[in-house]
Parts: sequence; C-alpha cells; structure tokens
Amino acid sequence: MHRTNFFFMKDGLSELKKDLKKRRNEKKAKIYRRFFKTNRGEYAAGDVFFGISSPELNVLATKYRDISIRGIEKILHSEIHEARSLALRILVKKYESGNDDERIYRAYIRNLRWINNWDLVDISASAIVGRHLFNRDKKNLFILARSKNVWSRRVAMIASFYFIKQGVFSDALSIAEILVHDPHDLIRKAVGWMLREVGKRSLHKEEVFLRKYYKTMPRVTLRYAIERFPEAQRIKYLKGFEI
Repeated sequence: MHRTNFFFMKDGLSELKKDLKKRRNEKKAKIYRRFFKTNRGEYAAGDVFFGISSPELNVLATKYRDISIRGIEKILHSEIHEARSLALRILVKKYESGNDDERIYRAYIRNLRWINNWDLVDISASAIVGRHLFNRDKKNLFILARSKNVWSRRVAMIASFYFIKQGVFSDALSIAEILVHDPHDLIRKAVGWMLREVGKRSLHKEEVFLRKYYKTMPRVTLRYAIERFPEAQRIKYLKGFEI
C-alpha cells in the first residue's frame, strides 16, 4: 500500500508535524509495536509508531480541530500510526460539531485503506459511520460487513455500537450474524463485544442470538459475549449444555 511520506508534505501543517515529532517516545513506541502486532506476518506488519499516548493525541485533536477535511485526509495518509489516529480524532470532533457531516462521512469511507488497525477503527467507526447511518440507508454497512478486508468488516461491526447505544439492536445483530464465524480473531472479538453490549441493554435479544450460535461460534466470541453473565450461566454456555 502506497502512503504519502507525512514529514515531507508541504501543506501548511508544519506546526502539527512538529507537535507530533516533539512527543516522540521510543520506549513507548517499542511497546506499541509489540502490542499492535507490527512484526512480519502479523496484522499490522511494518506499521510505524512514535509512542504517543491517547491523552496526548486527544489534546492535539482539540488544538487542531479546525484543520480542513482535505488537510485531515493528508494526515490520514501518513505512514505514522499516531498521525492517522490524530486525523481520525479530529474527524470525529468535526462530525460531533454538526457541520459537514456528509462530507466527513464520505471522506471516512474514501480513506478506509488508511484506517487499518483495530484502535483506529474503534475510535471512529461508531462516532462517524454508525452515527451517520443511524437514520439512513444502511446498505453500505452490510457491504462493508462482507468485505474481504478485515478492517472494513470491523468498521461495520463497531459502527453498529452507535445503534446499540440508541436501543436499536436489529442491524447490529444482523451484522453479527454475517460475521459470527469470521476467521479473524479481531472480528471474533468485535462480534463478542457488540453482543455483550446488546446484552447490557436487552439480555433477551442477546440470548436469542446466542441460543442459535453458541455451539458453533468461535470460543473467543462466546467468551466476550457472556463475560457479564452469572458464573453458572457462563459455564452452561461454555460447556455446550442445552440452554
């Protein structure tokens, strides 16, 4: 995948670049590279980290929230993970401000190739994609759920978190049904997480889904989904007893 060399762009974003550079922390970067699986053959192989924490990025997102959407897209094309994270945090702030929501959504979808790790998806998919599609046609969400790209599938599942928080579960459960036997661990965990969130608000809805799939769904998905269940009930699910 081709990426723009972030630190050689001449686009008026020099102060932001300097702010990222001066926060570079190689000790943290080494930890992040292990945590986010950047070794050869892993899901984030070759990703570049500066070791900048989420609280620091949130401060910068507030500072630079007035950057144009075009400028944000340029930042999002960076090879630096924290730059992409910062771009998405700014985009979320812009969406929450209530201006240019359609442009922001389209920019997000247009740049999905750079939203390429679970943390990048998780800070943005619900706040932008889920919120935007809540009262709109959700066809594109189901297209993403069937994508060959793991991050697009995770965007679809995590976007549904916005619906769940509004007390609307049908689309989240439909996407979970598409992804319930997904081969990728990060999708399995996302499905289990969203099922657990449904259960916090409607245990009945979650259990209807689980009764259909708990014997065949991946173990990690089931464990995430039933994490808050009473111990005796968890054991029944995990041992495959009839529920």
